[in-house]
Amino acid sequence: MLTVSNDSTKIGWIGTGVMGLSMCRHLMEKGFAVTVYTRSRSKAEPLIEKGAVWASSPGQVAGLSDVVFTMLGFPEDVREVYMGKNGIFTGIKNDSILADMTTTSPSLAVEIYSSAKEKGVYTIDAPVSGGDVGARSATLSIMIGGDKKVVDALMPLLEIMGKKIVHQGPAGSGQHTKMCNQIVIAGTMIGICESLIYGHKAGLDLKTMLSAISGGAAACWSLDNLAPRILNRNFDPGFFVEHFVKDMGIALDEAKKMKIVLPGLSLVHQLYLSVIANGGAKRGTQALMLALEQMSNTTISSRP
Repeated sequence: MLTVSNDSTKIGWIGTGVMGLSMCRHLMEKGFAVTVYTRSRSKAEPLIEKGAVWASSPGQVAGLSDVVFTMLGFPEDVREVYMGKNGIFTGIKNDSILADMTTTSPSLAVEIYSSAKEKGVYTIDAPVSGGDVGARSATLSIMIGGDKKVVDALMPLLEIMGKKIVHQGPAGSGQHTKMCNQIVIAGTMIGICESLIYGHKAGLDLKTMLSAISGGAAACWSLDNLAPRILNRNFDPGFFVEHFVKDMGIALDEAKKMKIVLPGLSLVHQLYLSVIANGGAKRGTQALMLALEQMSNTTISSRP
């Protein structure tokens, strides 16, 4: 099994979006040599300027790397990057390690694990939570499915990007855990938005109200980080609405397979589809407020 060292371990990174760019940069700042690929080279330029080597395909990244991280958008992107023409599996070396940090379907994570094993390659599914803030500050929560020996080998790298790192179980377990995370966030986001609308209509100073409730049982990351953005009418993405809708869809599909009912998640999923229908796919998840404001025919402000 690979022993990670910043003077010998070659890192591959595929996907340099809102979160992937910061995550990869943290590894480079610790002295790791990185080969990078993303569909739009311009998104990788900040890393290339700092010394990352550009590759022309995922397969080329794999051929030049001991460990490959992927941080992509949708399950179809993951499948293409791993199994498509010029994908990772076309260039991967024996005993390499693959870590998919995308939030994707548990069944796809198991499929990748099985395919990698046939090729003499190790893999984990390691989705993250914490958004752009957690990616920039290297305080992500990382949920991992896969073999313990592989998790242990990658721990020095994971600790550079995250603060809470938990091995959940076999392949697919990381993705199932991320679905639990997204179910909680969905319920939390509608609660935050509805509380702000209520407080606005009640004539409260919303900043003062948030200060009061954030110290009690309502305290949570979204309240601290996203509620202020809503007050400032800042709907820029820390995590895209379209990606959150994808995650909720995966969770609802998995729930159907397990023959369980998640009515709260179904409601929030529908509300976020309304955000997309009104042009908000590329906004941040706090843009749920826009759909709820429309329903109540109001627009909140920090003061009544």
